[in-house]
Amino acid sequence: MKGLIGSAFAILLVSGLLLFTNYQLEHKAGRAGKDTITVYNWGEYIDPDLLNQFEEEEGIKVIYETFDSNEGMMGKIEQGGTAYDVTVPSEYAVQMMEEKDLLLPLDFSKIPNIKHIDPYFMNLPFDPDNHYSIPYFWGTVGIAYNASLLEGQTFESWESLWDASLRQKLIIVDSAREVIGVSLNSLGYSLNSTSLQELKEATDKLETMGPNVKAVIGDEVTQLMINNEASVALTWSGQAADMIYENDDIDYIVPEEGSNLWFDNIVIPRTSTNVEGAHKFINFMLDPEVAAQNADYVGYSTPNSSALSFMDEETTSDERFYPDEKARENLEVYENLGLETLGVYNELFLKFKMGLR
Repeated sequence: MKGLIGSAFAILLVSGLLLFTNYQLEHKAGRAGKDTITVYNWGEYIDPDLLNQFEEEEGIKVIYETFDSNEGMMGKIEQGGTAYDVTVPSEYAVQMMEEKDLLLPLDFSKIPNIKHIDPYFMNLPFDPDNHYSIPYFWGTVGIAYNASLLEGQTFESWESLWDASLRQKLIIVDSAREVIGVSLNSLGYSLNSTSLQELKEATDKLETMGPNVKAVIGDEVTQLMINNEASVALTWSGQAADMIYENDDIDYIVPEEGSNLWFDNIVIPRTSTNVEGAHKFINFMLDPEVAAQNADYVGYSTPNSSALSFMDEETTSDERFYPDEKARENLEVYENLGLETLGVYNELFLKFKMGLR
């Protein structure tokens, strides 16, 4: 997941955090059973009012817990200590969880609202026929920049990040596949490359970007850009949307060479003790008005085509965050490359970061 909270809801963030704390503290004792479900999601990735609404409509209590990485989430589910009923893995993690037999198949007869999901976002390579997952939010990886701090400079290509004028001005996300992916894209290679030669070329090129890199960080990039403490960032679309809402000088582009099209997805882990309740929750979240409210709160792009009519047209017509199908043709979805290859990516990225010191 690539974190963003729509800044129109900045005040709600504090109350949202309190609501989540209440869920975690007040409902802990009610684990397991037909009147309770446990939802395991990324932090700040749902409108807390919707949890209340679901409880009122279905009479099912929600225990809500959060994670900050796919790996951490998968590890906890694999340990089996908690009976999670719903979780939200990214695309490659869906594949990994399926391979480890950590997921239960979905029963579409219990999820009639699946009809509202745009067909473009169904039947993707990481889960053909959507046996185990339904898309929750989606987005891209690109460049956010503040032209007022860059003497009017604009960006169209990944190659721009190597420009000497950006020395000590570039902030990049702390994520191996995203950062190495930039270099792979710039060389015309697949984001899912498993070729050691291509990865060597990509990391060799990445090292030449080193002088431009000011910091490798996580969600802090959003506030740094908003406060004019950074001028260029390799980031996710949701973070960029928040930056733009708060700072009129910031823009966001997906470079012409292409980029990543990512998905976070709703699944039912094999740990579930309330499969019926899990299906009800998923169907609830796919209701168009619910999905619209959730997208407005979280700030990421919804795959629910029926929800768009309940959202601000200015948001849904913004092609930076809702690119049309033709624009999406140049984007690539991450595949699960296997633990060995992912280890290579992580090792190469760590070497790159160490070289920045």
